[in-house]
Amino acid sequence: MEERKYTILLADDEKEIVDLLSLYLENAGFNVIGVFNGKEALDALYRKDLKIDAAVLDIMMPAMDGYTLVRKIRETSSIPILILSARSDDSGKILGLDLGADDYITKPFNPLEITARVQAQLRRYYRLKAPAAEAGERITVGELVLDKESCSLTKNGRDIPLTAIEFGILCLLMENRGKVFTKSRIYEHVWDGDFYDSDDNTIMVHISKIRDKIEDDPRNPRYLKTVRGLGYRFEKEK
Repeated sequence: MEERKYTILLADDEKEIVDLLSLYLENAGFNVIGVFNGKEALDALYRKDLKIDAAVLDIMMPAMDGYTLVRKIRETSSIPILILSARSDDSGKILGLDLGADDYITKPFNPLEITARVQAQLRRYYRLKAPAAEAGERITVGELVLDKESCSLTKNGRDIPLTAIEFGILCLLMENRGKVFTKSRIYEHVWDGDFYDSDDNTIMVHISKIRDKIEDDPRNPRYLKTVRGLGYRFEKEK
């Protein structure tokens, strides 16, 4: 049986960018749905005859901006979202990731890098959705229980909602308690792609969001520690 092609939603108000990225993504074997504003993108996501596997979204678009679009997508879907924006400031990147985007790439960009990042996000996404190799495996550290089969986390029996990226980071660190991981190693493992200097803040934002969810005092973390100049470590249970 022929393997299903993944479908990428590409939203940007610049036709030249949509045409260029569509060419590269289609050459990589993807179906591409190209639209030119946020409302058209949302309409495409709601279509019953389409299964969107990932979205590449500009921020500054008419009808509905990219930030609003990310928020609306996350209300109903966990598909990978990559933001493509002319904004290179940290605040724009942090806001996009905070709203639920998985990656943030600034313009100008290399189309081959965009294609590689889309491929990496899809590998990660469908790997996490696949049945766990060892059914029922759980990792317990203090009050936290990470269930690898259901991709879920509880703290004192209370469900803690996680994005796919947050789950991937926690799984890596909790499986290797006491071991220090650099930002580049975390990125390459969880995102399944090459680390660039621009990805530094991406890791920091996701770590901060995880601490907000699992720590009683995120400013003085009990579990997820920063090792200055090196990276991050998940503490062993004492």
